Amino acid sequence: MTGQAMLDAAAGEGRGARPAAPSPRIAVLVPCHNEALTVAAVVRDFRAALPGAVVYVYDNNSTDGTADVAREAGAVVRHEPRQGKGNVVRRMFADVDADVYLMVDGDATYDAAAAPDLVAALLAGPFDMVNGARVARSTDAYRPGHRLGNKVLTGLVRHIFGTATTDMLSGYKCLSRRYVKSFPVASHGFEIETELTVHALELRMGVGEVPTVYGERPEGSSSKLRTVRDAIRILRLIGLLVKEERPLPFFGGVALLLAVVSVVLGAPVVLEFLETGLVLRLPTAVLATGLMLSGLLSLACGVILDSVARGRREMKRLHFLSIGIG
Repeated sequence: MTGQAMLDAAAGEGRGARPAAPSPRIAVLVPCHNEALTVAAVVRDFRAALPGAVVYVYDNNSTDGTADVAREAGAVVRHEPRQGKGNVVRRMFADVDADVYLMVDGDATYDAAAAPDLVAALLAGPFDMVNGARVARSTDAYRPGHRLGNKVLTGLVRHIFGTATTDMLSGYKCLSRRYVKSFPVASHGFEIETELTVHALELRMGVGEVPTVYGERPEGSSSKLRTVRDAIRILRLIGLLVKEERPLPFFGGVALLLAVVSVVLGAPVVLEFLETGLVLRLPTAVLATGLMLSGLLSLACGVILDSVARGRREMKRLHFLSIGIG
């Protein structure tokens, strides 16, 4: 069954005594910064792929007339003055009310024809997030550096938080209402994709994935991504999320490191004391003792914060479940 056919089935076009169920309200969310060359095609393609959807373009301080082009193409245009994709996503999720949210970049690299498949997969469930995993048409569309970085970062998140997707950094995602309205956006920039994935994993949501064609940017359009800079930001966010969501392994690791250094520094002092009865290197002994005490404090913090994190996670889960699906 095609994606569009599944959407029609999900709409519940009943016959006889059974009333037809209302069609889900679908919002296409397009964060944009200086995408005047591509945004019109994105709006037109997604309006054609999802005729009943409303396409929202959120302009993020563009200087090339992106907002005017999007409006002329038929999009609902809104603005977010704080720079960064994470800030735009925060505003979109807060402002837009719908049953199904399809988020896509405004650079015309994602295939609009796959949109019905993503929406149908979400509605068929049991999913609250369906990721559009990129299948590149050429090496120019998905540069080797970006591909390698994505694999490394996705693998790191899968190892720490669990399995979710094979393409964590894809900007093409379909989300349920309760996902969107329970997501406390903390990121400012492109690291938002990592936060979206970890949020789903931490609340144990159903996560699906649909392969989608990923094309090249049109000539004259330039990418906002910076491989090294964005990788550093994502790694920093992963570290922060580990501290917040996995405090016992985080602080336990710090405690282990401090304990090892303490033993390395203190062992010669102890051996020397056993042989001579004297502590000849008092500063080293004090440092080793201080490091060991710091390690024990770090471990205690990890144990306490782990209980706090578990309670916070349970409260977020209850809030998530209290939100209507649509």
